[in-house]
Amino acid sequence: MEYTIELTPLAIQLLTKIKDQREQKTLVKRVEQLKQEPEKQGKALIVQLMGYRSVRAVGQRYRIVYRVDQEKIVVIVVGVGIRKEGDQKDIYEILSKEID
Repeated sequence: MEYTIELTPLAIQLLTKIKDQREQKTLVKRVEQLKQEPEKQGKALIVQLMGYRSVRAVGQRYRIVYRVDQEKIVVIVVGVGIRKEGDQKDIYEILSKEID
């Protein structure tokens, strides 16, 4: 079974901010891979981002954060960005402020 991919406006905004075209294309390809068995990819997140999953991309630097809607067979990508622990630009920091 193949899932449909949806990107939130925030995910699109974060993806378009990435200036390196090669990195951007690699991230888009990695998002497309989530169409197949997204529950088996990445890891489940905890605390503020409970219910979401994260998968690494572009040499471990980037994270793609998503959730799976089993009823609608949809993968909803909520954010894409660099993991910089302790930095305000860290993808998890950005998303924890944006997601209710």
